[in-house]
Amino acid sequence: EVQLQASGGGLVQAGGSLRLSCAASGFTFDDYAIGWFRQAPGKEREGVSCISFSDGKRYYEDSVKGRFTISSDNAKNTVYLQMNSLKPEDTAVYYCAARGLWFGLSCPETIEYTSWGQGTLVTVSS
Repeated sequence: EVQLQASGGGLVQAGGSLRLSCAASGFTFDDYAIGWFRQAPGKEREGVSCISFSDGKRYYEDSVKGRFTISSDNAKNTVYLQMNSLKPEDTAVYYCAARGLWFGLSCPETIEYTSWGQGTLVTVSS
């Protein structure tokens, strides 16, 4: 059974950093795409970043480019999202998701992800 567990959220001041972790079980990353999403209160869930393990490419939403970095530790079956220079508008519940057999040239669409972890809350104070 594919399972994902996101962790690492918390309260941080603007300009600070956090590292989120997405621990995966029940599968290996080969040919998977792992994505990070966030949902702020009253807003729709939006994609933040993804990594495509078929080709190793990484993708970022424009508002986080240069500030967030997605990476993985395959030995630990974990994907990370390093978030630097955090802004109050980054405040949201962050989720990780998985999509198997992904050979696309970009991140899967939200509806194309088949497994989701529970969220972890990131709060950035001004």
